[in-house]
Amino acid sequence: MDNILLFLLFFIFVVFQRAIELFVARKNEKWMKDQGALEFGSNHYQYMVFMHALFFVFFFIEKITINRDVPQFWPLLLSVFVFTQIMRFWVISSLGKYWNTKILVLPNVNVIRKGPYRFIKHPNYVVVTLELIVVPLLFGAYFTAILFTILNLLMLSVRIPAEEKALNELTEYEGSFQSCNRFLPKLLNKYDN
Repeated sequence: MDNILLFLLFFIFVVFQRAIELFVARKNEKWMKDQGALEFGSNHYQYMVFMHALFFVFFFIEKITINRDVPQFWPLLLSVFVFTQIMRFWVISSLGKYWNTKILVLPNVNVIRKGPYRFIKHPNYVVVTLELIVVPLLFGAYFTAILFTILNLLMLSVRIPAEEKALNELTEYEGSFQSCNRFLPKLLNKYDN
């Protein structure tokens, strides 16, 4: 199959997937706000949305204009991409109606500690970070991978503290996750005997 055609099919798949996620997020947002959820971080949310939209623009332009060959290590990259898709589904299904792209918190609700949230605090951000690296690398878009990895890290340096602060103020988040790291599971838990 032609390199550009394969890229276009992959690109359409990922964009379609994001559109479905935004639909789910809006539906969940309405439900949560109807239940009394409060929104936090709205001042940075627009920049996060802009960054993710810009990612697709840069990725598309870099691939179409430069059109590097698929790297030799593409099977590894594809495996990581498939892993991120499984993780993404696990994250969204674990949070259910609480999953969102915005920081929405229902006061005094039990924090969800199932699925990947049994092991780490922010599996969704791990998935997004891996995707922003792997998706462009899969098609040789190295500039996009580097630029948006850096921009994502800057965004998460604002986003995660805002989310954790909101959760700490309105739920028992800190106590619920005291045995978890943000991004990597603890190999040995000091509470295990």
